Amino acid sequence: MKTASFSSPLLDETLNKNNPHVNLSVSELTEHSLFKNEGTLSSTGALRVETGKYTGRSPADKFIVNEDSVKDKINWKTNQPISEKSFENLYTKVLNYLGEKKDLYVFKGFAGADQSSRLPIQVINEYAWHNLFAHQLFIRPNETELKEHEAEFTVISAPGFQADPEVDGTNSETFIIISFEKRTVLIGGTEYAGEIKKSIFTVMNYILPERNILSMHCSANVGKEGDVALFFGLSGTGKTTLSADAHRSLIGDDEHGWSMNGVFNIEGGCYAKCINLSKDKEPQIWDAIRFGTVLENVMMKEETREPDYDNTSLTENTRAAYPIDAIPNIAIPSVAGHPNTIIFLTADAFGVLPPISKLTKEQAMFHFLSGYTSKLAGTERGVTSPEATFSTCFGAPFLPLPAHRYAEMLGEKIMEHDVQVFLVNTGWSGGGYGVGERMKLSYTRAMIQAALNGELDRIETETDPIFGLHIPSHCPGVPAQVLQPKQTWENQESYDIKAKELATQFVKNFEKFTNVSKEIKQAGPNI
Repeated sequence: MKTASFSSPLLDETLNKNNPHVNLSVSELTEHSLFKNEGTLSSTGALRVETGKYTGRSPADKFIVNEDSVKDKINWKTNQPISEKSFENLYTKVLNYLGEKKDLYVFKGFAGADQSSRLPIQVINEYAWHNLFAHQLFIRPNETELKEHEAEFTVISAPGFQADPEVDGTNSETFIIISFEKRTVLIGGTEYAGEIKKSIFTVMNYILPERNILSMHCSANVGKEGDVALFFGLSGTGKTTLSADAHRSLIGDDEHGWSMNGVFNIEGGCYAKCINLSKDKEPQIWDAIRFGTVLENVMMKEETREPDYDNTSLTENTRAAYPIDAIPNIAIPSVAGHPNTIIFLTADAFGVLPPISKLTKEQAMFHFLSGYTSKLAGTERGVTSPEATFSTCFGAPFLPLPAHRYAEMLGEKIMEHDVQVFLVNTGWSGGGYGVGERMKLSYTRAMIQAALNGELDRIETETDPIFGLHIPSHCPGVPAQVLQPKQTWENQESYDIKAKELATQFVKNFEKFTNVSKEIKQAGPNI
């Protein structure tokens, strides 16, 4: 993938007038961070940092520049425009601000493990730990690639600079702005490093479909026989946890492309949630948190400096950023063939969806377009308890193009490669949030293993009368009553009320999709 590079004299001047540190090693970036008091070392050797006021993404502060070359392609129903003038003024202000800093940190690398479609990027940071984050999350170049590197997209992150909404055209002091013509992402007013990662994902969600490559918000792994599985789902639904399987090789944990050759990872690292992390339940993630890892907003025990993963006093959205090779069982390189199985993950706060159900091709398209889950506390600013939400294609905040572009591409690939699709609820059972309990991870793993091994293909299913989902009558390693959510509720009349309430929300949400077939519309709940 090759695009013309964008030349910015002001950026060159800014980098030349101070002391840019280009592609420092993990050790050097850690030393700089400690010297500047940006963070502290935990007992594991990981660099522990706090992100201040913002401990999650700020979707209300994300913009795309309304430029002639893209304005007719962008889905403005889900993306906010900002004027070229506002972007240019902020661009100048941010670079003038960074020009006064003694040190700047530059990472040069790639997005996309498939060399035929990767995007050369550079990330310019005010903070050393942010550059360490970029080093671990994106694809790192070898010596030859670094010498020949020519960035085609630049991220400029200046957390210490705050916008003036009345002057700069933003909604607050915080801003994440993407200019596709200038091939630049401008970030200010927030220390949350996830904005760096997700801004490049948004860029790839524009670039890849334009080249007939499906971009996906999913994790992926591959079995010993070359069978590939995709795990779609929003933050907190279990993508990272469930794709880290000791018996399968990890391709990537969050962002992928699907080309005519197969699947490839967009990133070079993992950004795992740490809330209630334990060695017993998630040993691969636990062991990956060592020197070089960035721990965001994880509290530490004062005397031992051991990470306290159960402590949510800062936020429930605690994170660990580490390179993908910190996981022992990975696919090298991060590419594989076409998927055999797709898992749609949801964390149902109502507690009414079955823990696993098999989908027809039409149901798969309905649930992909619906993208139902619950926003979990801390993932976004202002979310303090789970809320039911529908995020188209399980990634609406990161999709610059209309949703039907991604859905049509996925539908075509499901049909072409005869992919089996399942809906898996990692949320609540026996009642909604506050009444029921979160589905046991061991049960979810057993169900997914059965799906990947083809064991559920030979098991009879029962059709849910409300949602129309095809529920297996039994599954190895899972109590039969767990498979039927209504049977886990003490008051089954209450279950019916909540199930119909959620089904109604599904149908109402789907009314906005006017250009889909009758068969897909009818694949939703029956109310």
